[in-house]
Amino acid sequence: MEEGLRTILHLDLDAFYASVEQLDQPMLRGRPVIVGGTANRGVVCAASYEARRFGVRSAMPTARARRLCPEGVFLPPRFERYGEFSSRVFAIYRRYTPLVEPLALDEAFLDVTRSRALHGGGGDIARAIKSAVREECGLAVSAGVAEVKLAAKIACDLGKPDGLVVVPPGGVEDFLAPLPVSRLWGVGAVTEAALQKVGVERIGDLVRLSQGSLAKAVGAAHARDLRAFARGEDPREVVPDEEAHSVGAEDTFDRDLASRAALEPELLAQATRVARRLREAGLRGRVVTLKVKYADFSLVTRRTTLGEPTDDHRAIYRAALAQLERVDLSRPVRLTGVSVSGFPGAGPPGQLGLFATPSGEERPPEDARRRALNTALDAIAEKYGDGAVGPADLAGRPGRLRWPGKPE
Repeated sequence: MEEGLRTILHLDLDAFYASVEQLDQPMLRGRPVIVGGTANRGVVCAASYEARRFGVRSAMPTARARRLCPEGVFLPPRFERYGEFSSRVFAIYRRYTPLVEPLALDEAFLDVTRSRALHGGGGDIARAIKSAVREECGLAVSAGVAEVKLAAKIACDLGKPDGLVVVPPGGVEDFLAPLPVSRLWGVGAVTEAALQKVGVERIGDLVRLSQGSLAKAVGAAHARDLRAFARGEDPREVVPDEEAHSVGAEDTFDRDLASRAALEPELLAQATRVARRLREAGLRGRVVTLKVKYADFSLVTRRTTLGEPTDDHRAIYRAALAQLERVDLSRPVRLTGVSVSGFPGAGPPGQLGLFATPSGEERPPEDARRRALNTALDAIAEKYGDGAVGPADLAGRPGRLRWPGKPE
């Protein structure tokens, strides 16, 4: 690797959720496995490569996936199990560098520039990581190596599944030039169509097009960004982030719901699941987000910031209800979701005293009683299952209390 150039890895676990299911259930290996909502109103979260041969893809409605792959094995997601594997894999990554930027449970950027003297070049490090993940976790991870994030990501995608693509030092622009322009970040269907109208099919075509023509096609600001990417200019750093971005829960309903009264218990169930997940992770957040998807698949989100971080389902539920007031309920709703983010960076909640707030003020006794109650409820759920105990308003609705990470 040339002196002064960075070495960036992009790592992506292949068909992660489906691969974990095949690992846990060997009889599923070689079969088309589809993870996601198992009801016809659900959505595919992940598909094994066997299922992808039938055209099944992530975010596809489950009903369509069933038509494309009637022999597929459809499974509900087990996010807790996937989280366990993700933690083990990321621990392997951090053996080689502390500069790990998670993008999802199965995807990350690593900056191994300072690790080269100890572990070898980027290709050597990627091969070592792939081998360790395979041996210790039983999973395949694809890898791309380059001096910038953009090229590392594209290289990884080109090598799937279980591949390794290394972009030569100083060769990013040459690597990108023959690829379809749609590979560039920022080029969606609309931008691609606009570029094709001015003769841009490949990334190299974009570099050769005059700045004026490019700006006329996509706008001046977008033109500058695209040209920089096409030349391999991507100064973005790998930003280590070991904190969770958000914790959420959502449900696609068997039938569309069309009233506040019908949606309220769904939000309460989701807030309860989110709160339990927050407490298990030792997190409290200030930002509560409500997600609503209508029957026509259009989506709206509403969020609010609380006065102080919380992991209590009642506080989360009240915040979600307040945001529901800002949503048009004259249209049928097929999905709602509640999530919490905005976690303090000053350390885990466990460092606070029993009655201390994040600002150091004393907590009122009522808050201490609430936290003690939540701890007791968590212990019951851990021993007897998520449907064993919950808010009285959800009596008779155990399915909505089930934490998605728990086995059926």
